[in-house]
Amino acid sequence: MQMTKAQVLAWLKALAAEYKARKEYLTELDAAIGDADHGINMDRGFGKVLEKLPAMEAKDVGAILKDTGMTLLSSVGGASGPLYGTFFMKAGMALAGKEELDEAAVKTLLETGVEGIVSRGRPVLEDKTMYDVWKPAVDAYNSAVDGGAQLDAALDAAVAAAEKGVEATIPLQARKGRASYLGERSIGHKDPGAASSHMMLVALRQSLGG
Repeated sequence: MQMTKAQVLAWLKALAAEYKARKEYLTELDAAIGDADHGINMDRGFGKVLEKLPAMEAKDVGAILKDTGMTLLSSVGGASGPLYGTFFMKAGMALAGKEELDEAAVKTLLETGVEGIVSRGRPVLEDKTMYDVWKPAVDAYNSAVDGGAQLDAALDAAVAAAEKGVEATIPLQARKGRASYLGERSIGHKDPGAASSHMMLVALRQSLGG
C-alpha cells in the first residue's frame, strides 16, 4: 500500500485546518502547565506551511517535508517550533527523492522524525512530553508492519497507541520544560505537546483514506 504525494500534501493541509480549529483547546491545555501559547504557535506555524504548499506541490515528498520543517523552525515559537521543525526536517532528509511512501518509508518518516525530537529535547518516557505519544505510536506501527499489516492498519495501530499515550500524560509529573517548574502541580493535566502530536498522527491516518 502506498501513500501518494497528494495524500502527504493533504495531511499538511489537514494539520493547518486542525490546529486552527483546535487552537483554543491546545492553548487552554498549555495555560494550565506552560506558557499558554501552544495552540497559537501550532496555528501560526501550520498556517505558514499552508501558505507555502502551492510552491511545494512539484517537489518530491522528502523536499516537501523538509520545507515544512524549515517553515516551522522559522515561524513557531516556544519548544514546539524546534521539536516539530526538526521532526519534519529529519524525516524529509531521510526520504529525499521519494514520490510516494510505502510501509517501510512511513516507518522511516516516523522513526527519523522522532529521532529528531529526541536529539532536540532529550526526552525519555514519562517525562510528560510529546515523546509519551510518539514512542508508543512508533512501536505499535513497527510491530504491526513486522506482523504483515498494510499501511492503513499499521497507522490505525499507531493512532490507538498515541491516544493511550496522550491520556497517560495526565497523571504524570512533568520533568521537562516549563511544566517541570510546577512540580507536583503539573499532575492531573494533559500535556499539550502530546495532544498536538496525537492530532498529527490522526490526521496522517485520515489523509491516507480507506
